[in-house]
Amino acid sequence: MAEAERSYTITLVTRGEAERSFPCPASEFVLQAALDHGFDLPYSCLQGWCITCAGRLLEGEVDQSASRRFYAEDASERFVLLCTARPRRDLRIETHQKEAMRAHRIARGLAVPLG
Repeated sequence: MAEAERSYTITLVTRGEAERSFPCPASEFVLQAALDHGFDLPYSCLQGWCITCAGRLLEGEVDQSASRRFYAEDASERFVLLCTARPRRDLRIETHQKEAMRAHRIARGLAVPLG
């Protein structure tokens, strides 16, 4: 099966809520698949720029190449931008990580969006 035809299971871990899962094709962004399945997640720019949709990868692997601003240091700390992340394996993602990603970037002298 071609990579673009594959589908992966995405499990979202949100503080105070039960873990929830949904399918996501390899060619689709995780955020869009989540929205299509009725999940209410924060987002703004849809370009991998603003970090509003930040999550932390607990398991799996993503392709973040569509992001406008995503650093190797972000990946090394397992941060993901859901709006531009395509799954490459089944994923477990902790949601609502904007403030943690902001602090991570500030500590490393990386660009941080205002707001």
